[in-house]
Amino acid sequence: MKDKQVINREFSKSIALALLATSLGALATPVLAQEGTTTQVDEAALAAVIASPLRQQDRDDQRHPQQTLEFFDVSPDMTVVEIWPGGGWYSRILAPYLKDHGQYYAAHFDPAGGPAYYARSLASFNQQFIANPAQYGNIKVTVFHPPELLEIAPAGSADRILTFRNIHNWYMEGGDQTVAATLAGFFQTLKPGGILGVVEHRLPEDRPDSAQDSSGYMKQSYVIKMAKQAGFQLVASSEINANPKDSADYPAGVWTLPPSLRLGDTDKQKYLAIGESDRMTLKFRRPEQF
Repeated sequence: MKDKQVINREFSKSIALALLATSLGALATPVLAQEGTTTQVDEAALAAVIASPLRQQDRDDQRHPQQTLEFFDVSPDMTVVEIWPGGGWYSRILAPYLKDHGQYYAAHFDPAGGPAYYARSLASFNQQFIANPAQYGNIKVTVFHPPELLEIAPAGSADRILTFRNIHNWYMEGGDQTVAATLAGFFQTLKPGGILGVVEHRLPEDRPDSAQDSSGYMKQSYVIKMAKQAGFQLVASSEINANPKDSADYPAGVWTLPPSLRLGDTDKQKYLAIGESDRMTLKFRRPEQF
């Protein structure tokens, strides 16, 4: 087995080559990828998984999993990588949905790096999901810790990469460089024509860029800009997860709102009435040619 540092050096080289190719491709006439003709969401199967009594459903009206996964065109025969699944809210939908005909990758926290809860979260995930293959199938767990550990699945193997409310973490940790390295890694992991699905807390465009530094909110224009720089094409945006009640201006940032409710009982009912954050929902494609 290769040493981890050797693997990551090789993967970093491939990312650098991809970025170079993308830069050169920008000088040529862009070639738009064709929509896949075999992709078909199994709406009934997806609805059945979402309705399962084995999963928590009390946030569905805020997170809209059926509409979101349909928007990302996730079919049950795909290879899908979820970035930082944490406690597995979406894992309880994706893993059973993909169990029989597809492959679910959980690109989880690095137990050896970052806060102590990384190791606890990964251990809990393994206990709940990996130990229960009859329900969740053969989940493959990989380690994702940008900008160093980016090999979340074999290069060119994923039909979909999905990230829910994570980009702000990479930005607050390492700014543009970490976001760029992360998106370049995603680009390498996706098949040509594969889709990157992004859900992220949305900062109003008229706010200063500095508000992204610690609030947990990101500007939609920034996310689109960084994805395009990595070589992605924006396919579509959706207001599925929009929340017009969210002012994105709170004492403890986005974590003031549920489910975190970081201020405890202080104005708790006010924040519960607002609900979860206003979120952008973006669908990007790795072009067939670049």
